Amino acid sequence: MSLIEECETLTKAFSGIGVDEKSIVSIVGKWQPEQTNSFRKGSDFFAEDGHYHAFHKWDNDYVKLLELEFSRLREAVLLWTMHPWERDARLIKESLVKGPKWYAVIIEIACTRSSEELLGARKAYHSLFDRSIEEDVAHRVTDTNRNLLVALVSSYRYEGPKVNEETAKADAKILANAIKSSGNELEKNAEVLRILTTRSKPCLKAIFKHYKELYGKNIDEDLNQDDLILRDTIICLGSPHIYFSKVLDRALNVKADEYTKDGLTRVVITRADIDIKGIKEEYQKLYGVALSQKIEEIARGSYKDFLLTLVARGN
Repeated sequence: MSLIEECETLTKAFSGIGVDEKSIVSIVGKWQPEQTNSFRKGSDFFAEDGHYHAFHKWDNDYVKLLELEFSRLREAVLLWTMHPWERDARLIKESLVKGPKWYAVIIEIACTRSSEELLGARKAYHSLFDRSIEEDVAHRVTDTNRNLLVALVSSYRYEGPKVNEETAKADAKILANAIKSSGNELEKNAEVLRILTTRSKPCLKAIFKHYKELYGKNIDEDLNQDDLILRDTIICLGSPHIYFSKVLDRALNVKADEYTKDGLTRVVITRADIDIKGIKEEYQKLYGVALSQKIEEIARGSYKDFLLTLVARGN
């Protein structure tokens, strides 16, 4: 392999999600100083020093990016080996610390776990942090979404299959009236909170079905563009495989930000033993490509191999 080819391979190894450790080791480990110097001069990862112009230094933004990409395998393995209760508790804690953009992770956990799984996460949170999830959500979330988030993480829904269709139709009308009358403060509407945080998931799916039959649109389509938390809540509760597929697709973009990319690790790790098969089927339906193929194209190195191993568990 020529130096030009090696440089191209190394650049690819540093690009994408994760890093290709094998290529990095095989190429960089045998280079002489003049070859490494040529790579520095010809790579976008480096810039000429502004003071002395005698050497090329790593671009600070790339250093931060690569630190994240090198750590992806470590984070994935740590999350995978944790008890699911601890994993969810730590994901919620991290989301609260990082701020509003990450609150969708709280929605994801509160709305896609069973009642027992969510209760387990709340127990683990007590043990790990000497506080309750509800207490920390109420303390950290200071915007209009506080009541919704506190109610969601506190919920313990009926898990059975029984649905009262007349009640579901009545609830669909209540939601429609609330959407028409509440404007930008829908998340403060007590009836909306009651329905979304107490009804069982089969009941909510029936409510959303009746809503579309009555009003010709999916309920999330009638929400204001700014109602991101409510939209995530409704999709997670009613169509979790669609929700997870969308998170994965946004994450599988090398230009995505840290928050968005983290969705790849989180979804694959947390759903590998639950419903990854259904998510793969929905992803294929939505985007016309197999999830494993997309991961193969975008991810790199041992991180990619680990993800593909977990995704294959649903075959």
